[in-house]
Amino acid sequence: MQSSLKAILGPTNTGKTHYAIERMIAHGTGMIGLPLRLLAREVYDRVVERKGYASAALITGEERIVPPTARYFICTVEAMPVELRPDFVAIDEIQLAEDEDRGHVFTDRILNLRGNHETLLLGSDTMRGILRDLKLGAETEPRERFSELRYAGHTKITKLPKRTAVVAFSADEVYAIAELLRRQKGGAAVVMGALSPRTRNAQVAMYQSGEVDYIVATDAIGMGLNLDVDRVVFASRSKFDGRRHRLLTTAECGQIAGRAGRFRQDGEFGETADCPPFEEEQWRAIEAHRFDPVDHIQWRSSDLDFSSLKTLIRSLEKPSGHPALIHTPHALDEWVLRRMSEDGHIGPDVTGVRHVRRLWDLARLPDFRKTGHEGHGRLVLGLAETLKDPDARLSDEGMRRRLEDLSSTQGDIARLQQRLAAIRTWTYAANRPDWLADPPYWQEKTR
Repeated sequence: MQSSLKAILGPTNTGKTHYAIERMIAHGTGMIGLPLRLLAREVYDRVVERKGYASAALITGEERIVPPTARYFICTVEAMPVELRPDFVAIDEIQLAEDEDRGHVFTDRILNLRGNHETLLLGSDTMRGILRDLKLGAETEPRERFSELRYAGHTKITKLPKRTAVVAFSADEVYAIAELLRRQKGGAAVVMGALSPRTRNAQVAMYQSGEVDYIVATDAIGMGLNLDVDRVVFASRSKFDGRRHRLLTTAECGQIAGRAGRFRQDGEFGETADCPPFEEEQWRAIEAHRFDPVDHIQWRSSDLDFSSLKTLIRSLEKPSGHPALIHTPHALDEWVLRRMSEDGHIGPDVTGVRHVRRLWDLARLPDFRKTGHEGHGRLVLGLAETLKDPDARLSDEGMRRRLEDLSSTQGDIARLQQRLAAIRTWTYAANRPDWLADPPYWQEKTR
């Protein structure tokens, strides 16, 4: 049977992810890569409902549920086990291939990951041209939004209607708005990437059940999280992207605003608090889902040479050979790898493929604390001094001390936010198969 490749392209609320789930479970085995841990959890729950716990696996950086009989793998894009060859593969939100931080991973999956029988690429219509230029041989299927999206202008926070999502871009702002809604409206759920999987899931459930009528979230809400939202309002349109503060593009605003309205229910978007109003050209583009086409995407070679640290670094630096594939600049994991290779306590001891693979695994630890290259580099180099030997493990006593230090609830919001972000580092470590002696124990402790 010949394998098919299809790109399902369109705005939000077009049923793309639902279609992919239906196609996946029609096959004997399948895998879907999603842009967000919460969305992966949502899809996993839906597959479990249809196929049972024994048939479904959930794999993200911070959560891992893999029954021995699993046939359907629901993953974040970064966590997809690329060595699997299932009958069906889907990649969601492929326009994120443009992102300077995560884009090269999406590009790699778009170019290289295929199902034995069927592959779906899901995302914005802005990707149509570049998919054609890359000559992937993908059949394109356009999708129309099920409902209308209308601009509603500015609304005071205290006047927001029920079933509204407020989008903000700092922990202080998220918590301040949530507290105001609690006092004025009786409560609000909070969704941020820094929260633990268990806490995030509980907050979403609280909103979806109707226990509260408002949700305050970061822009993660734009990455496909399906909520019963009638209106999305922006408290800000400026974010820190890990390197600089910048305004969101119109396409990014459209991705977030488009979460308003589900299926045939129309949605609205606008501003609140101190967010400046959209220009007419912007809000009309968002209403019409009309955005500039993507003309290049991020790329990095996935054909890596683990013979030595030098050969690994050289293979990461290889050019793409295609004008639309831009080599990812300033990649944090590459920078950390170079620091490890130059470190006198680490680099000289690394010999052989297993040692090099171990350091590369450590280098890819995400910067959950958002401390920048230097701060994150110090953390990873400290771990590498213990874990550079592939047979070494972090001690249970050390993990216990770290978590005790982070368990305090004292301090202001900024301090609590720092602790939450730090806990994510150890949740990630617990979900690596060979960083700890007893991963399941620490997975439960860090959830």
